[in-house]
Amino acid sequence: MKKNLRNILVLSLGLMTTVATAQDWDVDSRTRIDKSGDNDKNVTNQRATLGATWGGSDWGVHVSSDVNYMLGSGDASMGIYEAYASTDLMGYATVTMGRQALNNGSGALMSSNDWGATRTTWDGMTFDLGLDMADVSLGYASYNGGAEGEEDQGNMWVNAAGEFSGWDVNMLYMTRTSSDDAATGIDISGELMGAGISASMNTDYDGNTMNAYGVSYAVNDDMSVNVGQTTYSEDAAFHMAGTNMDGSWMETGSMGYLGAGDEDLSYGLTYNMAGVSLGATMHKITNAADADGAESRDVTEVNLGYSLNDNAGLGVKYATDGDNKYTWLTLTIRP
Repeated sequence: MKKNLRNILVLSLGLMTTVATAQDWDVDSRTRIDKSGDNDKNVTNQRATLGATWGGSDWGVHVSSDVNYMLGSGDASMGIYEAYASTDLMGYATVTMGRQALNNGSGALMSSNDWGATRTTWDGMTFDLGLDMADVSLGYASYNGGAEGEEDQGNMWVNAAGEFSGWDVNMLYMTRTSSDDAATGIDISGELMGAGISASMNTDYDGNTMNAYGVSYAVNDDMSVNVGQTTYSEDAAFHMAGTNMDGSWMETGSMGYLGAGDEDLSYGLTYNMAGVSLGATMHKITNAADADGAESRDVTEVNLGYSLNDNAGLGVKYATDGDNKYTWLTLTIRP
């Protein structure tokens, strides 16, 4: 037995023993088959997450672990996904300290990259304020190893979310502890004349922008159509590390962030009935600096999902990006 697999089994046994004493526990298992490219690729990755929670009326402790395994290779890895404690702060807020997976707003600035084998977490503290008008959270994460001349590495952020006159609004402000650079995101969604309207306006630490606007309309109870536009600033590429869009198809299961000056026009439809979900979206990627259209490309995404039962779902995703083709099969199981 390989040493890394033996270590995983030992750690898993310890975690299972811990789970047995927990007040609540959860497990998520995802199997993904990657059939991208044109050379009969067939790579199967498995990720299982096991978590346990203890708590009372005003406190809680949560620990979870990820195990990643590639079938046929013998390669396996295990690591702590989340480990944090929460408690009431004199009735005014809830403070959470430790390793946390955070998803705020559209996810363009801060998200946990659930598609990736190594997901994004934040080691620090979060204060959730008990305000009536909005859900407000303050966060701080920083590290300094103490070496000579070493600067703090980390972030501070404020996120506010609420409903105002029928519109859902989320505002996120992030700063780097080692500089004065700031990133901001404003997300607005609601309904107007029977159509769903959404807007997401984001600026990264370097001042580059990514703005997305969308309209959706429910044709009937089962089908809806949507159109959208996403634009990027022309000076430099927009980028935020570790998000759901940090990478391309193989890292994030999506196109990820586009290049400087790119524009994505999309239209699609979704259909849901009797446990079956179907979605298809077509993208046209262009760039204002590409006068003859030589660099433009068409992207198509097709998603098919089926609820096997209350605990399991099967999904198929197919995407074409220019001459590249990608296919994933995903089985997800939760208790």
